[in-house]
Amino acid sequence: MDAPRDSVPGVLVGFRNSQSDVFVVAVLQEVELRQVENALLVGTLLRHSPHDVHELLQRCGHSSVRALGCVNPKSPLEPPGAEPLIVFTEPSSRFPRLHCPYNALMTMQVIVYDRPHPTRMQYLSLKPITLALGDKTRVAEWDVAFEALEQAEEKERKRKAQLVEKLKLHKVLAHPPTEKELVLPMLIEQVNCSHELNALLQKNIGLIGRRMKRALSVSERMVESANDLWDYTWIVMHYAFRVWIWPVAAQLFILGLVTHRILGEAVILVLHWRPGSADSPALKDISATAQQIDIRLQQSCYWPIQYLTLRRRKANWESITNSHPEYIRFYNSLWLVANDVIMGIAVGTFIIENASFVAAQVDTIFSAWSVEGLRRMISWLMGWPGGLKLNTELAAFLGDLFLWVIAYWASCISLLRPHLPALIQVIGYSAFAGATMPISIFSDLVSLLTLHIYSFYVASARIFHWQLEIIISLFHLFRGKKRNILRNRIDSCDYDLDQLLLGTILFTLQFFLLPTVFVFYLTFASARIAVIGLKAGLEMGLACLNHFPLFAVMLRLKDPGRLPGGIYFEIQDTTSLPSDESALPASTPTAYVLLKSVPLSFRAMFQPYFDLGDRIRKHYFSPSVLLCLVSGQFVPPIHRRNLYSLQYSMLPASRAGIGELWNKLTERNQRPWHVPNGYTAMPLKRGVLNGRSRKVI
Repeated sequence: MDAPRDSVPGVLVGFRNSQSDVFVVAVLQEVELRQVENALLVGTLLRHSPHDVHELLQRCGHSSVRALGCVNPKSPLEPPGAEPLIVFTEPSSRFPRLHCPYNALMTMQVIVYDRPHPTRMQYLSLKPITLALGDKTRVAEWDVAFEALEQAEEKERKRKAQLVEKLKLHKVLAHPPTEKELVLPMLIEQVNCSHELNALLQKNIGLIGRRMKRALSVSERMVESANDLWDYTWIVMHYAFRVWIWPVAAQLFILGLVTHRILGEAVILVLHWRPGSADSPALKDISATAQQIDIRLQQSCYWPIQYLTLRRRKANWESITNSHPEYIRFYNSLWLVANDVIMGIAVGTFIIENASFVAAQVDTIFSAWSVEGLRRMISWLMGWPGGLKLNTELAAFLGDLFLWVIAYWASCISLLRPHLPALIQVIGYSAFAGATMPISIFSDLVSLLTLHIYSFYVASARIFHWQLEIIISLFHLFRGKKRNILRNRIDSCDYDLDQLLLGTILFTLQFFLLPTVFVFYLTFASARIAVIGLKAGLEMGLACLNHFPLFAVMLRLKDPGRLPGGIYFEIQDTTSLPSDESALPASTPTAYVLLKSVPLSFRAMFQPYFDLGDRIRKHYFSPSVLLCLVSGQFVPPIHRRNLYSLQYSMLPASRAGIGELWNKLTERNQRPWHVPNGYTAMPLKRGVLNGRSRKVI
């Protein structure tokens, strides 16, 4: 859509993909068709390229560009054929008009597009850009208690996929992809490479019809000498910096970076160490703080590799889009860390300046809710809670047992109370490493200070489950039944009279004691769910601070062309456009189609969060979990490798070793920068070639 609309004659240059399909790369104005053909034949228009132009042409599926036809020709029109394409442009219309007489018995279609700017990292893509790394060959496993459910769901997904494949085989209309459909990826590459090819052709247009340069006057020689003196001074200064200062500074920086990598690798090994068997949990699987440190260290280990990858991008054409997703991931992680540190400094400053107040509030909240509140609740359950008559002796026994544990836990916590302000200050200083650090430490403190609630939940759940199993077994005995473990069914059984009498007495006793145990179990299960909800909120906050696609969202709002999610074609209405029909020869009707890029949707950006929410829903809100809660079975918390898989999606599955990092940092790029394409890369000066130079916008 940046093609000229004036009536200046010119030449169309591009690719001929087939007998009837052409792709226009550039419009060279004020030159003749024969001159352009000769210049392309000898390679004049492809000189002074910053990189190997043949690599760009290979991506376009051709070995060279060619002259396709004329724009606004001055000579009379020739009969149409497979040779020169004739196009007319008008200032009043934004679409070109192809010349093809009515008797040609053919229809034409013109596809126009907005040329992607590779310097701004814009490009078209048939598939949505992937923001997460795709080297995760194995999805994080579920916990042992939910492996059967996950395997059943995976089996169901495979079955549905097989059914879909079978349905594709029974379609009424089925045809293999045509040649034009198969060539669509190559056409997209031609669109992506068109900007740099157009810039190269426009830069060398002055070489067509080159004239001899006149001799410089005395004043021009004096100006040139002054400029040369400054250039020589700058070259000497630049040489001294490159030879004496830069190598030393670079080596010191590399040594510091490798030292940091070695120390980080040692800490990562400690965090990943599993005592005993390989199934035992590592430190990062237990502590949120250790998990956060592991994420930051792995990011710092991956940043040099990302930077070197992006730096190598400058040594090639900008139209090559292989490293664009890596660029977004790199700067997204940098922005997140920078924002994390900025917010952490603000939070840490507040905590340090108000350490005593924060310590008092933390002590009050935990004492009021986890100690005193729980103590009052147990004392209330020891009576008749809500008018519900419980077994007094059993309620008193369980209440005294839990109250004794609470008193012992409170005495242990009281030893920590004098050191709480110092601990709060440590948390405040840790916030200077990012706001995620105090959140992680607070999450670990919640786990530590509510350890007695977790113990009460496990104990009451075990007692309630045992009692429920006993009642079910005695109920089968009361009916004259028993459970056959080998065949997993209920069979009839003949019991003696004393067995039936004893079973009936025990069943009645257990049934009347069940409400007392149930209210204690319900209380501690509710407290445990509240603690899990608080920790889940903290974990979601950590996930947002560590993984939120901030950079991608800003690119989506500022420049959607850098986040392609596909393409679509839009038919243009040309009937209402003004056109000077009398000045142009008659032509067959032409359809105009606009090729546009579909930006990546916001749902696709936040799809990992939807997956995480679905994972949490399956874990805590599935029917099997509700059955476990009702029956008193233990509900394990979701494993950290499942909860934190979102935050590790921006990191590689296996990090680069220290030796590999050293080799990448110390390797030298030996590319022939001085003679690309066999011609010295000297910039063109205004007023030297063809009287002018062109600037491509």
